Amino acid sequence: MPPKWQRLADELAQQIADGVYVPGDYLPHIRELVAQGKGSITTVHAAYKALEAEGLVVSSRGHGTRVQPQDAAPQSAVSGLGRLNRLRRTGRPYGPREVSMDHIVALRSCADVELANLLGVEPYDEVLLRGRTFVRGDKATVVALSVIQLRAANAVPELLRDERMPRFWQEIYTERTGAEISADPEMRGARLASGEELRKFGIEVPPDTAVPVLVLRSVFRDEVGPIEVWEDVYRPGMWQVSSE
Repeated sequence: MPPKWQRLADELAQQIADGVYVPGDYLPHIRELVAQGKGSITTVHAAYKALEAEGLVVSSRGHGTRVQPQDAAPQSAVSGLGRLNRLRRTGRPYGPREVSMDHIVALRSCADVELANLLGVEPYDEVLLRGRTFVRGDKATVVALSVIQLRAANAVPELLRDERMPRFWQEIYTERTGAEISADPEMRGARLASGEELRKFGIEVPPDTAVPVLVLRSVFRDEVGPIEVWEDVYRPGMWQVSSE
C-alpha cells in the first residue's frame, strides 16, 4: 500500500480534477487536514509538496497553498523516482499537462567514467541509452536519460526498439526473470548545462555562457548488481521535489 502522504496527494489531486477545488482556490490549511485525521503535519506537508511538484498547486509562506491555473508556468518537477512511484500507484506515466518528446534509443560506448562506475561497467563498454524530454504546458522541464546495462536487453529485447515501451521495462524484466529491481537513494548535484540540453529546453544564450542546472541520478540494481542509471537534468531555475 502506498504511504499515507501519497494516498492523500492522490485524493486531493482527484478533488482538483473533479472541480472541488478550482484555480485560485486555497487548499485547507495543513492543520485543518491534521484535525480531520488526514495525517500528521509531516504527512500533509509531503502531500502538498507532491501536488506542487505536479504543477497542480503553488505554496507561498503566509498565504497558503493555491490551485494553479492550467496554463501556469511550471516552477518545479517531481523526481524520477517520484514519476516511477506515481506510475506504480496510479498507472499514469505523466503528470497534469505533461507529455514527453525527443525520445531516443541508441547503443553507445560509455565515455563518462562516473556513469560507468555507477553502472558497474568498464569505461567505453557498450551500453543502451533511452532518453526523453518531459514537457509541461509549453515548457520543457526535465531532460531524462536512462543508461542501461546490455544484459537487461537479453530479457527485454524490446528495449532495443526505437519506440516507446508499452510498460515500464523493469516490470517486464521482473516478470520474465523473477529478479526484483530496487533503487538506491537519489543523488543530487549540479553542473553546467550542455549545448544540447539548452537546445532541448529551448533556451538561447550567448556562446560560452555558463548555465547551471540541477542533476539528479538514481541507480537501480537487481541481485547481480547495477542495471540502470537514471539521470534527470532540470530546467535552469526549476527545483526538484523528492519522491519521499
